[in-house]
Amino acid sequence: MKLNLYIAIIIFLCPVTVEALDGKTADKLYPSEYGSLKIGGYVGKKIDLCIENRVMAQDVDRVVRPFYLRNDEFWGFRSEFWGKWFTSAMLGYGYSPTQKHREIIDGAVDKILKSQTADGYIGTYPDEHHLKNWDVWGRKYVLLGLLAYHDQTGDAEALDAAIKVAVHLIGESGPESGVNLAATGWIGWKGLAPSSVLEPIALLYEKTGDKRFLEYARHIVSLWDQPNELAPRGLRLIQDAVDRAPLREMGGVPKAYEMMSCFEGLCELYRITGNRTYFEACSLFVGSIIRDEIMLVGSGSVHEIWCDGKACQHGALYQGLETCVTVTWMKLLYQMLRLTGDSKYADQLEISLYNALMASQTPNGDWWSYYTGLMGERVPSHLQFPDVIMSCCVANGPRAMLLTPSWAVMKSDDGVAVNLYAPLKAGFKTRGNQKALLVMETGYPVEERVGVKIEIPVKEYFTVSLRIPEWSGKTRISVNGKAVEAPIPPGKYFSISGEWKNNDRIELVFDLTAKVAVISPEVNYRAIQRGPVILAFDTRLVPLRDGVDEPPMYRYKFDNNPDGSILLKPRHVDSAVNDIWMMFDVPVVDESGGRHELPMCDYASAGNTWQERNVFRVWIPQPFDFRHLYVNNMDWRINVTRDHGDSRPVIPELYKK
Repeated sequence: MKLNLYIAIIIFLCPVTVEALDGKTADKLYPSEYGSLKIGGYVGKKIDLCIENRVMAQDVDRVVRPFYLRNDEFWGFRSEFWGKWFTSAMLGYGYSPTQKHREIIDGAVDKILKSQTADGYIGTYPDEHHLKNWDVWGRKYVLLGLLAYHDQTGDAEALDAAIKVAVHLIGESGPESGVNLAATGWIGWKGLAPSSVLEPIALLYEKTGDKRFLEYARHIVSLWDQPNELAPRGLRLIQDAVDRAPLREMGGVPKAYEMMSCFEGLCELYRITGNRTYFEACSLFVGSIIRDEIMLVGSGSVHEIWCDGKACQHGALYQGLETCVTVTWMKLLYQMLRLTGDSKYADQLEISLYNALMASQTPNGDWWSYYTGLMGERVPSHLQFPDVIMSCCVANGPRAMLLTPSWAVMKSDDGVAVNLYAPLKAGFKTRGNQKALLVMETGYPVEERVGVKIEIPVKEYFTVSLRIPEWSGKTRISVNGKAVEAPIPPGKYFSISGEWKNNDRIELVFDLTAKVAVISPEVNYRAIQRGPVILAFDTRLVPLRDGVDEPPMYRYKFDNNPDGSILLKPRHVDSAVNDIWMMFDVPVVDESGGRHELPMCDYASAGNTWQERNVFRVWIPQPFDFRHLYVNNMDWRINVTRDHGDSRPVIPELYKK
């Protein structure tokens, strides 16, 4: 490409508003086609392990059997596991469409369809307990699974079964039933869980155009305004979001996972209707989560609820950062990225991926944690239902990991948008209907350089939009060796429009200057962030010193510059230390002015032996000494549910790799 002749460099200012045409709203960004993208490097390894050792290793009969027994009467939510697992399996199949994977998903659909009753019900509850506890929540996941299968295979039987499930649900809880769906479900979560069926109902309307589904979707939203016995004010999700109400006060109960699931459905309903209030509510809701709840590692919640997490993240978070919250947060960000084309949502996705999500997956990809705090131990999730050998978070975690290819490189109306920087190959069709390939070579985020090559048969004009992360203050870009002179502001897409020919190259150099993170001037704790990656102390690198006879230790604090930057030295990763991705020597200064260096690793690797006494910590008091670097009594019990008992959870032998 001749820069001086063809290329027009612009800053892609992401729109605040979204255009609506004929009552519908067009996305700004679209996922790449299934099977067109392959990710390598560290991220690609984690994706491959997730597919092979967890998703495609699932004992399908165990998650299907409850649909035949239908014995979840009072509390059980076995009905969610098939749909959660299966939506992951479909993402895995879409990314790696092998014959083996096809046989697994075909068999799983066949088994679930055979459980459907004559009236259309697919669930795990007996007739007399329909609409109670987690029944509708489970039906939601069945619908999502069947629709995901139809998306990729076009299977008419799966779509017909989904229609029957939805029509049956409408008969039980629709406008003519006299039932307030938002007042059903388990009393503790105030109707949030059943209300989240809005998402697949809206998707069904998009697929079929059947007005019954649009009417039912609007009916569900209208119920959020109605006071009921579970929520005396009503759920008021839209009104409270627009009014910027504190998240801890929304919905009658601030249950993070289920609340975000409702807004996922509202995003889909906005696509259908173009109702600006829906979009405004979603945008403000997500903005509130970023402002008040999302902690440094890209997730939130304590005891599964909103907790003003931004302000309290330095403390001991008992049952902190539920994996289901991380997953649903990332799925909601993906919705907003598609709708708006605003790179700030991709920035958040990147932080969540490299930190909270990767930390929740075991090194072999065979299991997941339930909670993943900012200090303590990594603990495999317990089994909520030993007969199914499953928990909600184990079923859910892969959904976010395998969503990564969908947002890594996306299509836009005028070209492609690059969101994930990793070794990858992304195929895409140009506006001229050519098959082009974007090839990326990089060691990012360990290294600062990213090389991008365009492979295309015939030169063609289109736009390549590059996400410039908010944290990269000084990014450099060159095209075919010639430096771009235009300003490259962070937190936006930088778009390069021109006539691209085969083997044209772009090089980016990001600013990976590490920074000391601060919660507020009143909170004297600090953490280290390098690009999108958060660092942590780990007892394999800095041992736990809790003996009473330990000699006095100097009091240390991070030795950072006045602007908050801190100079890190890359440290060789000893292969004897289990699966640590990156390590750095971090400068500290003692109370007498002496300078020292202490090793820290990336947060996702911290504690990842998943064994007792392998303790880690992110937020560090200033100053600190080794006797108090790790918090006393922060053992595995902080990361399991209260009713689990006294035994430390382990990965089931059936799945352990």
